[in-house]
Amino acid sequence: MRARHPPRFGIWAAVHGSRAAHHDPDEPDDATWERNRALVLDAEALGFDAVLVAQHTMNPYDDRRDQLEAWTATAALAALTHRIELIAAIKPGLYHPVVLAKMALQIEHVSRGRFALNLVNAWNRAEFEKAGLPFPAHDARYAYGREWIGLVDRLMRGERVSFSGEHFQVTDYQLRPAGTYRARPTIYLGGESEPARALAADHADVWFINGQPLADVAGLIADMARRPAAAGPLAYGLSAFVIARATDAEAQGEHARLLALADRDAALRADTRARTDAASVMFARTDAAAARHVGTNGGTAAGLVGSYDTVARQIHAFHAAGIDLFMLQFQPFEAEMRRFAGHVIPRVRP
Repeated sequence: MRARHPPRFGIWAAVHGSRAAHHDPDEPDDATWERNRALVLDAEALGFDAVLVAQHTMNPYDDRRDQLEAWTATAALAALTHRIELIAAIKPGLYHPVVLAKMALQIEHVSRGRFALNLVNAWNRAEFEKAGLPFPAHDARYAYGREWIGLVDRLMRGERVSFSGEHFQVTDYQLRPAGTYRARPTIYLGGESEPARALAADHADVWFINGQPLADVAGLIADMARRPAAAGPLAYGLSAFVIARATDAEAQGEHARLLALADRDAALRADTRARTDAASVMFARTDAAAARHVGTNGGTAAGLVGSYDTVARQIHAFHAAGIDLFMLQFQPFEAEMRRFAGHVIPRVRP
């Protein structure tokens, strides 16, 4: 059994601006490199353990808005930071595995062994179709991703690879430098469909779970724990939007404020949903809960809304159920991230 450690805390980079509401006077809808650089450096100084840089080539909510590019930004962050883990998301349909593996090894080298990639199954059809790229059906994308990550894994390990498959032909390819700091960068995988779970068991080190109630998360972890994992027992991450205040009533009041602001984004959400793969498990869950929760990837559905003590107790419960890394969202991001670091982290990791 994998040894348990204290919970780790990460943040979602502001790659497309606000996470909860786009009309919040207290939150700039700002996805610039300057803001993200400052945000990540602040997170590292505050003691956060990881940052997830989501990958979108164009803003998934409104293509007139800014969008940070994940891999070039992560490479820059690797040179600027010293301790924080850097997790860059990747959609396999956008990069050949040889090219991507080389990029991953370079960022691993620049960061001195702090890099990880997060394999995700794309949901935004427009991102692919407008570029003339294929966007296969859900399960076919996972089949492609399985062949893709199998190659990337071997190449990141520095193996000499020859492969002939349905999607890729690779002959006598080897990448260097490799293995300088560890066998390969960490592989995170997101997605809760059956193909995603099977792929996580076969290729991931960490499985990301979207924000949802404790009982549901415990059930997902139990299902994955029953499956043989090729890389050893999985670790688990949870996405969550945090609203922490001195009292439960204050936190619920802020949640109500953000919900009211998010109502103004209804047209934006409807347009985004029209471009979303109908088979996406994440959107099936979040659509049903949209009237009661804010934030992306489940958001406040994880229940990290309440007093500092309430939020700390909920984190302890998730950690006891198996969650190792809490990947967090806030709004306004900078101020609420500092509040969490000052009032919640000391209650969880004294």
